[in-house]
Amino acid sequence: MRVGSFVLAAQFPGQGQGEALHRAVRSAEVAEEAGLDSVWLAEHHFVPYGTCPSAVTLAALLLGRTRHIRVGTAVSVLPTVHPVALGEQAALLHLTSGGRFSLGVGRGGPWVDLEVFGSGLDAYEKGFPESLDLLLRWLSEPRVASDADRFPFREVAVVPRPQEALTGSDGDADEASGGPEVIVACTSPSSVRLAAERGLPMLLGMHVGDEEKAEMVALWRRHARAAGRTPEEVHQAPHVSAGVAQIADRRLDATETLQKAMPGWLKQGLDAHVTVDGRARAMRDPLAYTELLCGLHPVGTPQLCADRISATSERTGITRFALLVEGSGDLATTEENVRRLGAEVLPQLG
Repeated sequence: MRVGSFVLAAQFPGQGQGEALHRAVRSAEVAEEAGLDSVWLAEHHFVPYGTCPSAVTLAALLLGRTRHIRVGTAVSVLPTVHPVALGEQAALLHLTSGGRFSLGVGRGGPWVDLEVFGSGLDAYEKGFPESLDLLLRWLSEPRVASDADRFPFREVAVVPRPQEALTGSDGDADEASGGPEVIVACTSPSSVRLAAERGLPMLLGMHVGDEEKAEMVALWRRHARAAGRTPEEVHQAPHVSAGVAQIADRRLDATETLQKAMPGWLKQGLDAHVTVDGRARAMRDPLAYTELLCGLHPVGTPQLCADRISATSERTGITRFALLVEGSGDLATTEENVRRLGAEVLPQLG
């Protein structure tokens, strides 16, 4: 079982953006101290829901401040960037961190981001497979040319090549690298199929429960088998389940901590989203959503949290977790939450 934190750099009501980012950085540093496996960084633009506009940039900072923990993006929004530029950044972080970087990518939403960055609605609605395939080619081939509609260019060399030898902490060359892990955020059957056909693991959102996640894993396996993936690839795919974790001596205390803080953040953050084409948005009720998350995920005593994580793994076959630890909105409470996750929950998971 590999348990990591999920960091949104959420800006709670009354907080500044710098405060939110400082809490994000500190929670990642404490995650390494506490023995967590990984830190997963979200990316958002123009909204207080998350104040990190570049997950790959924040990942670079955290990889420089840590020594052992894996750092991943959850996710870098592919329709708003050039896939070659993102591939170059991913290769750079993979090689300079000794292989500790994971690149999570996703479609994002139909937000005004598409207008600001000049990519347009088509990049969101139709262009994700093309961008993903170009990114994967950049991370696997020595030279790349493209005749794709959106990104045509002549053949160029891939520099740095992700397959170069990794350098260890002692400065000596280590074993050859296979390139950074790539993971795809999946929210629909079409995105599950897209990931499966390419043999890429999924990141499954915190808004869905075990039953739906188990169905998505089963669908991924069917498509992966149909695409000719080996039995080992199919059954050992390292999917990641996103969730929320809040630890307290009593379950009531844990749920109250989240119910006092999260609805205000959710309302402020979700209300700020603007669609690029004016389409109507169906936004979740903040209090009901908080209560849903408390019911789905490890929120409560250390024993309850360990049992929840184990149960999700048994029901879904997923053994990697990215848990939102900043739901209190408070730095000291977040740090304590991360430390208790490492000291009191992880030992029960084996």
